[in-house]
Amino acid sequence: MNPDTMEGVQLIEVEPRPHFRLWLRYSDGVEGEVDVSDMACLPIFRRWHEDVPFAAVGVMPGNLLVWNDDMDMCGDALYLELTGKQPEDIFPKRCASPARSSRLDRGALA
Repeated sequence: MNPDTMEGVQLIEVEPRPHFRLWLRYSDGVEGEVDVSDMACLPIFRRWHEDVPFAAVGVMPGNLLVWNDDMDMCGDALYLELTGKQPEDIFPKRCASPARSSRLDRGALA
């Protein structure tokens, strides 16, 4: 496991907390609490106030937080929030494209 990327890092535990906060723990030791209350007003997550209780959260393979078959949230995005990292910091192969880097190299030489 590379400590500078999410390669092999899995979301392994979630605990719902009051006021739409989630405590998360990842397989690399990163853990902490994130506030997702700003999402509670989005149409899909309004259901937390209605028929799908916020406390019913679970973890699925692929670093997904799930509440039911049609409500999920990306655990990778919450990992970024916890660590303060940017996507290119933890997904370097996905964010760097050969075409983009070759254009930058040519521009630097001009």
